[in-house]
Amino acid sequence: MHVLIDECLPKKLKHELTGHNVFTVQEKGWAGMKNGELLHRAENEFNVWVTADQNIEYQQNLKKFSIAVVVLVAPRNELEALLPLMPQVQEVLRTIQPHQIVYIPS
Repeated sequence: MHVLIDECLPKKLKHELTGHNVFTVQEKGWAGMKNGELLHRAENEFNVWVTADQNIEYQQNLKKFSIAVVVLVAPRNELEALLPLMPQVQEVLRTIQPHQIVYIPS
């Protein structure tokens, strides 16, 4: 699975998604891009975009993008708060389909 980690998340989170090709938005040179443009670029290279933006499905028509979205719902966007969600993310990555959005609560 090719996974893109949003810039609002800690870069070190990528090391928790073993067994996948994982890049951060910053590594791709896409930092500061609006979500629509980011999704447009990402769908050509990635299967899944991991973000903490809980409003993304209301801001973007995700059905028009072939990429799936995983939304991490935690009290803070810090590594320590997100690490407990990683087993669920790994599980979701096994079955997630294009156009699907999955929320992973803490």
